[in-house]
Amino acid sequence: MDQPYPVDDIPRVRDIFFAMHSAQVLPDGSRIRWVEIAGAEPALVFIHGLGASSAPYFAPAAAHPALAGRRSLLIDMLGFGISDRPTGPAYTLEDHADALARALDQAGTGAADIVAHSMGGAVAVTLAARHPHLVRRLVLVDASLDPQPPPRTKRPGSSGIGVYRTEQEFLDHGWAETMDFVGPHWAATMRLAGPEALYRSAINLLRGTVPTTRENLERLTIPRTLLHPAVDGPRADAASLTAAGVSLTAIPDCGHNIMLDNLDRFAQAVADALSA
Repeated sequence: MDQPYPVDDIPRVRDIFFAMHSAQVLPDGSRIRWVEIAGAEPALVFIHGLGASSAPYFAPAAAHPALAGRRSLLIDMLGFGISDRPTGPAYTLEDHADALARALDQAGTGAADIVAHSMGGAVAVTLAARHPHLVRRLVLVDASLDPQPPPRTKRPGSSGIGVYRTEQEFLDHGWAETMDFVGPHWAATMRLAGPEALYRSAINLLRGTVPTTRENLERLTIPRTLLHPAVDGPRADAASLTAAGVSLTAIPDCGHNIMLDNLDRFAQAVADALSA
């Protein structure tokens, strides 16, 4: 694991020690990287969504009074953010989960509490199913649970990228069109992704896994919580998830990016889930 590099004088959290670490996760030398905050065990691991990066999306939550004091890893999946962007992997959900498992094993997290957003939620469920020794509790943030049919019109997220029927079509013009379509905030982190990693991850998220993410989630026996925007209304799957032992928490005044839109309620809901 790399030597840490401290970051000085960050507003609101200047007394917290930050460091960047990495771990080799592929034979070709590709590395996953993460920002780590020193603190008490068990570790708290944050996993971003498609085209995102964990530090920009989760740093305020990790430093929030409701969650501060824990050893926290704001980790970027292979192909995204500050992690390497090899062009060889298929970037399936299983690939992402296995690469994260190698990184977490090298980081020595043991059984960690995982907080994961959107596509990261699907990866986190896959991680828990394939590497149960690494996951103590799951907090999913408006996570993707089901495979989706190929889209017919462009819209944000994996479904928008899925409009491009081939990877070459995406590389030729879809990458630039997607950057324009998603807007400046999302593009700020999406532009850090490898184009191949972004496309393959999006397509594989639409395809899902076997068993599906939902089936894996319902079979897990660890504590599981799903946070979702209250504005979306009652979930059609609430009864089945609750019957499987998944706790549901509706967060007001937010959209899909709950941790950015309503930081205080998000941080408190995560703290409640981890202490339940």
